[in-house]
Amino acid sequence: MKLLKLAALSLCFISPAFAQDSNITQPLGFEEYDPVSTLKVEEHPLKRAKFPFIDVHNHQYQMPTQDLKALVAQMDSLNMGIMVNLSGRGWTQEWAEGTTTLKGSLANVAKNEPKRIAIFTNLQFKGFGEKDWTIRAVKQLEEDVKSGAKGLKIYKSLGFAGIKDDKGNRVPVSDSRLQPVWQKCGELGIPVIIHTADVPSFWDPMDRYNERWLELKTHPGRRRGPNDPVPFDSLIAEQHFIFRNNPKTTFINAHMGWYPNNLKKLDSLMQVFPNMYVEIGAVIAELGRQPRTAKKFFDKYQDRVLFGKDSWVPAEYATYFRVLETEDEYFPYHKKYHAFWRMYGLGLSDEVLKKLYYKNALRIIPGLDKSLFPK
Repeated sequence: MKLLKLAALSLCFISPAFAQDSNITQPLGFEEYDPVSTLKVEEHPLKRAKFPFIDVHNHQYQMPTQDLKALVAQMDSLNMGIMVNLSGRGWTQEWAEGTTTLKGSLANVAKNEPKRIAIFTNLQFKGFGEKDWTIRAVKQLEEDVKSGAKGLKIYKSLGFAGIKDDKGNRVPVSDSRLQPVWQKCGELGIPVIIHTADVPSFWDPMDRYNERWLELKTHPGRRRGPNDPVPFDSLIAEQHFIFRNNPKTTFINAHMGWYPNNLKKLDSLMQVFPNMYVEIGAVIAELGRQPRTAKKFFDKYQDRVLFGKDSWVPAEYATYFRVLETEDEYFPYHKKYHAFWRMYGLGLSDEVLKKLYYKNALRIIPGLDKSLFPK
């Protein structure tokens, strides 16, 4: 009894400092844990690209009325030579509204910044499945290119439940009613940049083994069930079907086809589909954690990889420049929920950088001004 009283009495005299230390040692949630690295290595943060570059994956939704001079000033600060706005027709599925948006964008560019901004058109899926949809889409595509569109962008809604036919069914990426569109792009000599599916981990169980757990927690709308709307592998197979069946059409596979974390697999696809290029938008963190493997991939496929970023946040380009150009070690990505790991620079050669930054895009996107770039 005396021992119990002494123990109880001793708890009353625990110092505040000890109590504070005890709280510090309690387990932290993953969201809160954000250690400051004690590693001391050389750092070479970059705010501008070494060479002028073409961003083949950008979205500007107010381009018909946008102040393009202000936009180009931001581009200049990054050393961006040309921006490709993939949202030529906006997000609408209304044909007339999309045409108005595209014409307004092309007119604004032609008047104010014809050398610095290129525009891709999009498909309007309203009425898909009606007997005249395919003929109408191909005709519209021809008119858009004649008006100045440099290519076709396919949003990820194709293949997901967001695009349905006139009977309410999901439209597969490989739907036969789209075949004349892919064929026409080949005939017109314009590339198709296509985003299919999402990060494979979004289909996996949201448990402690899921590498994208934090992203799924902070962005629950990105989570998918195993068959929502179909398995990841099925969606990707639909995409590969159109690559295989349209060898004369150039496709740019957005986000490295969602295989930046499996470059051996992507290597095999590059061999199977010689008409497939890839761009690096939103996957730089995957490349930066495997610098030796990624550098070998870039060296091998230096003629078929393009620079893209996706979201227009100028400050985030610094991460791309640092991964691609430097040999820095163990530095963070700009969004923890995308990548909680640290990255390393690939240190690409000038020859490879020039191809990645502008030469490959100039070769496959028609009508871009080559005078803006070194030879």
